[in-house]
Amino acid sequence: MNLYIDHHTFHYEMENLCRAFLFTEDVAVIHEYEALTAPYILTSVRDAVRVELCTDTLHETLTAPLSDDNELCMGRLLYQLLCQACGRELPWGILTGVRPIKLFSKLAARDGVEEARRYFHETLYVSDEKIALAEQVRENQRAILERSGKRSFSLYVSIPFCPTRCNYCSFVSQTVERAKKLIDRYLPLLHEELRCTARLVRELELTLASVYIGGGTPTTLSAEQLDLLLSEIEREFDLSRCAEFTVEAGRPDTVTREKLLALKRHPVTRISINPQTFNDSVLEHIGRRHDSQQTLDAYRLARALGFDNINMDLIAGLTTDTPASFENTINIIRALDPESVTVHTLAVKRSARLASSDAVKEQAYTARMLAYAARELTDGGWEPYYLYRQSKMLSNLENIGWAKQGFFSPYNVYIMEETHTILACGAGGVTKLRDTGSDYLERIFNFKYPYEYISRFDELLERKARVKTFYSEYNK
Repeated sequence: MNLYIDHHTFHYEMENLCRAFLFTEDVAVIHEYEALTAPYILTSVRDAVRVELCTDTLHETLTAPLSDDNELCMGRLLYQLLCQACGRELPWGILTGVRPIKLFSKLAARDGVEEARRYFHETLYVSDEKIALAEQVRENQRAILERSGKRSFSLYVSIPFCPTRCNYCSFVSQTVERAKKLIDRYLPLLHEELRCTARLVRELELTLASVYIGGGTPTTLSAEQLDLLLSEIEREFDLSRCAEFTVEAGRPDTVTREKLLALKRHPVTRISINPQTFNDSVLEHIGRRHDSQQTLDAYRLARALGFDNINMDLIAGLTTDTPASFENTINIIRALDPESVTVHTLAVKRSARLASSDAVKEQAYTARMLAYAARELTDGGWEPYYLYRQSKMLSNLENIGWAKQGFFSPYNVYIMEETHTILACGAGGVTKLRDTGSDYLERIFNFKYPYEYISRFDELLERKARVKTFYSEYNK
């Protein structure tokens, strides 16, 4: 499909909306052209907002007067034509952003919940089911967000190494097989960045609200390396008001008694052990080098060692998975009874090895999978407390964090709702500086790859000096 852009700057949103409908097609965004080549979508802002769609079976044009929000108007016209052409609607309507709950909360705070609900339904075409979900998530986040103060911040620490690379993955991470030599060079610099960050925190008198060590797979590190990293954080940062300290032990094949004991020696309050699925043939297909039994063994070992706040991640829509095997995965989760469960919808990224053509039939399954998960988790006492979306998600759905009461993760809420500063250390980390007096957010990007992080470390520290000047300008 050719997407022609005429006299406007809304190409990003229009492209994402097209991709949500035309999941398995290439969408070519064309800014300069002499003639239109079918099949095409023409989006234009001249004397009116105009969207024209031309395929083998449909040729329709919709127009609307120019307004204060031509982008919204164009999105609504394009959505109507794509619904007509594809014979279906999207559960999140014209919303293509990552954080629909943040938008709903902003509207509700400004205009009231009823008006936010009406706007989502009538203007954005969001389904009643997703509006109800947005309301529930917003309510469950309320207490956590109220604890976020003007000087609050959370700390993210990146360990960008994994045992192997899953074929759906687009994160910036290196397999240990390929990058083992980098780890010994990476960790001392990460410790130095943590010390520099801690000095800034003390100078600015910031209060640490939550810590999250992610990646990658942090438990790719040895028990000794984990112990040294956690000791560094514990020594450099004041954890007295820290409500959560999470370490991802995501790959069961990296979990050992020694590593879990290393975590227990420090104030780690929450870990993740992530099966993704309990279907062994699917695990093999996606490139995970573990089976379901290893996940069960790692989970039971963690319980035996006293971990009482465990999250488990699942993915709906994995290639070769079926609704029946996904239901079996959910049933096993219910029996294990972890404190929280994150149910992701597969997002097929360009950088992942899984081609979108392999995921065609999974789209038909995915909504059924998420509906089953929602019913079973709700019946089991879990509640949705954070939600986010990604581009190219199957069936245009979402990722939902479910948890028992008392086990909602503050970090997950803060990172999604962007209510306070996140200071990130390590390769691929993104520091997000938040002005609590407005909606202004400023980002500082660490270098993506471990080799860049190592070779340009001094430059990275110069970038991080912006944290101090930001606080002299904002959040005084």
